[in-house]
Amino acid sequence: MLLYNIPFFRYVAANTNEGTGGKIFLLVSLAVIMLVLHFMMTYLTMFLMRTVGRVLLAILSLINATAVYFILTYSVMIDATTIENVFNTRYSEASGFFTWSLWLSILLLGVLPAVYCLLQPVVLGKAKKMGICCGGSLAVILAVASMNISQTLWISQHDTELGGLLQPWSYLVNTCRVATIHLDKQAEEIKLPDGKIMDDEKAVVVLVIGESARKANFQLYGYQRDTNPLLSKRQGLRVYPATSCATYTTAGTKAILEPKNTDNLYELLPNYAYRNGVDVSWRTSNWGEPPIHIDEYLVNEELGAQYPQEDMHYDGVLFAGLRERIASSKKSKVLIILHTSTSHGPKYADKYPKEFEVYKPVAKSVEEGEQHVGMLVNAYDNTIRYTDYLLDHLIDTLRSMDDWKSAMIFISDHGESLGENKMFMHGLPMRLAPKVQYEIPFLVWTSEHFRDYKSEKELPAVLEQHYIFHSVLNLLSIQSPAYDKDFDIFAPHFSEPLSHTERSLH
Repeated sequence: MLLYNIPFFRYVAANTNEGTGGKIFLLVSLAVIMLVLHFMMTYLTMFLMRTVGRVLLAILSLINATAVYFILTYSVMIDATTIENVFNTRYSEASGFFTWSLWLSILLLGVLPAVYCLLQPVVLGKAKKMGICCGGSLAVILAVASMNISQTLWISQHDTELGGLLQPWSYLVNTCRVATIHLDKQAEEIKLPDGKIMDDEKAVVVLVIGESARKANFQLYGYQRDTNPLLSKRQGLRVYPATSCATYTTAGTKAILEPKNTDNLYELLPNYAYRNGVDVSWRTSNWGEPPIHIDEYLVNEELGAQYPQEDMHYDGVLFAGLRERIASSKKSKVLIILHTSTSHGPKYADKYPKEFEVYKPVAKSVEEGEQHVGMLVNAYDNTIRYTDYLLDHLIDTLRSMDDWKSAMIFISDHGESLGENKMFMHGLPMRLAPKVQYEIPFLVWTSEHFRDYKSEKELPAVLEQHYIFHSVLNLLSIQSPAYDKDFDIFAPHFSEPLSHTERSLH
């Protein structure tokens, strides 16, 4: 248990304000509490569960080894957010983490202890002895804790970090938390009040949800590399500073699609637009989005079969045939949402065709990038150049459709760490996350005379993801009590049917 919790003790040693003597006393006290607590829990598990307990301890050894590897390698913390990400990860993404160093860590720190748990003879003893041992353990824990009562405030201030590094409690407790949250969620979305399409003008909105695209590496936001060689020359493109509401896909995508920041599951943009008469299509190479209730939901494999000239392993397949899809619609309002995966790690170099590998050499994985951060940044920047090409090509497609008013909106679900402060990828709690994990790009293009933009003075300095919902309602001419002009980047196209007070009642 001491070995599995090296990151825990390292964090305590690095962050306590105690002097050398006090620091050593705190570390020894925590080690004693940890060992005695695990002894007591292991004793109870084996005494009460027998063979099942033996198997459970073996499984925990394997999970502990995996957890401590990811903590040490990627600087993650095993909190509820991390567990949520684990539950929402596909094999295709998880396989990117399968490296020899991971397998070696699991073998040495997981398999060997697991085999020991399964084969070592166990003397179960009598209930009286069990009671004496557990009672004695509690007495030791209380005694040592009382000697460290002055550390209560420090521990409460760092409870998130300490809890996220403590094995196996980090993933056991947070798995229970995530399961409870899912059980408490409503089976269905909270329906929004009905809306109404107010005109017959042919209008299409293409919303592109980026994956792990951070603002810091976009030339459009001042990055020194030419990662946006095409969009930087695009006339009429609006560039807004923005932040995400979370640092992982599930919550970030939900925030983009919902009308306001809330833990509740309200009716999402595609579902609401579809219910109110809009032709809606969802195309994705990603996962982790909230429930989508529309007729046309296409994954990249299906699009690859439909458009064999496109490689389904790259996000270009999501953009295939959009002109024909829009032109064939029998409705005047069309909403197409493209949920990409272009900048998702750990293997950034696999996310773009090789002709977009402008910056070289590249790291093939985050693990390699730990040793060569510049190579990792090269691979990531190539994903941004590929995104630049896809968005510019999309704008050209929409511009050529003269009989349609059109708009393209690009916003990312969250940002990404690329080695700053030895952090990689994303998923840290917002309270602890560096700004590169939540500062995101927000790009908008519209055809001529479609809508008037609000001036800079009418908007906050930094936008949030909820501006998407209300801005898209405006573009699609949907009049609704759910619409909030204060979260719209465009000047209102129609009068609000309800006051703020009335709307809040809904």
